[in-house]
Amino acid sequence: MEPTTVVILCAASLLTAGVSAVLGMAGGIMLLAVMLLFLEPATAIPIHALVQLTSNSSRAVIHRRVVRRDLLLPFLLLLLPAGALTVPLVEVAPGDHLRLVIGLFTIVATWKKEWLLLGFDPERVGQRARFALVGAGAGALGPILGATGPFIAPFFLGIGLTRTELIGTKAACQAGTHVAKMILFGIAGFGFLEYGPLMAGMAASVIAGTALGTRVLHRLDDARFTQLYKGALTLIALRLVWSGLSALAIA
Repeated sequence: MEPTTVVILCAASLLTAGVSAVLGMAGGIMLLAVMLLFLEPATAIPIHALVQLTSNSSRAVIHRRVVRRDLLLPFLLLLLPAGALTVPLVEVAPGDHLRLVIGLFTIVATWKKEWLLLGFDPERVGQRARFALVGAGAGALGPILGATGPFIAPFFLGIGLTRTELIGTKAACQAGTHVAKMILFGIAGFGFLEYGPLMAGMAASVIAGTALGTRVLHRLDDARFTQLYKGALTLIALRLVWSGLSALAIA
């Protein structure tokens, strides 16, 4: 791989990790978008999994005292079996169509969550059951889309989490999705060692980016954080919708 490409991907890793450290999201999908400019999806997604495992793990460690294990453990339960069903689809699935659906879902779940309830009382489903189902969805979508942050992000809103609880718990959940992807891609035969130097450089960069972004996070109050979180989530969702609609228009 060209040295210039390695430098660009490491710089992108640092910057996007900083974004994720502040908002708890957005960096992963930004980084994947950059990686896809240089790598094929079947290569970018497993490398992205290792780099984002480093990024999310570093955030989870920083906020380890406030990680909500009552939400994390159910989320992890179905990741592997759900992901095993979709790994064979990586090269053939209509990813842009899925991005359209996830983008629309994200917008509605962020701003009009009650539309998704269809009159159903959410209190009838406990948080643990909900997060087990969210984990299954993330596990199934992870091998296909690479970054599932926009899918799971709305489920962390409106359940009484502080900004540090949200960032720490969501980071731990996403770290689990990346571990599951790495296991599944490894079983499928992906050669991680072939890309060892690139992954090491990108992993070191996301640790540095997380440290820098965490300093900014401490300057935000909860109200400002929620506004930024929703705003960033909406922008990402609109980008996903645009990607899906563009693919449909071309088809």
